[in-house]
Amino acid sequence: KLFLKSEYSEENIEFWVACEDYKQTKTPTKLGSKAKKIYDNFISTQATKEVNLDSSTREETRKNLLEATPYCFDEAQHKIFTLMEKDSYRRFLKSKLFLDLVSQSISSGTTKKSKGHSLNYSHLIPQCA
Repeated sequence: KLFLKSEYSEENIEFWVACEDYKQTKTPTKLGSKAKKIYDNFISTQATKEVNLDSSTREETRKNLLEATPYCFDEAQHKIFTLMEKDSYRRFLKSKLFLDLVSQSISSGTTKKSKGHSLNYSHLIPQCA
């Protein structure tokens, strides 16, 4: 979240987390009010934390709110996830913040020897498709 905030795009992860929380709502009567709040905060063109969605996804999501279900944000959430995966995540892997975390992890004693050889830490750096 700190990295996304530095890129002025923390609304993406906040929206994704809000959708995950929304899906866990057990009371059907709460779905409508929670859905409206998410829409007003992230999807509406007047939203204070508007996420970057195309107009057709925005409209589809608005229509989904007429009958709020746990899945009414799925398409919008998927689009934002893909945006983060292909854009923000790749930049994060090259960021000073990430490189410092990897370096700190390696220097904090997690480096171990295996049969006299240093272990390879390339697994700490996830690969993007």
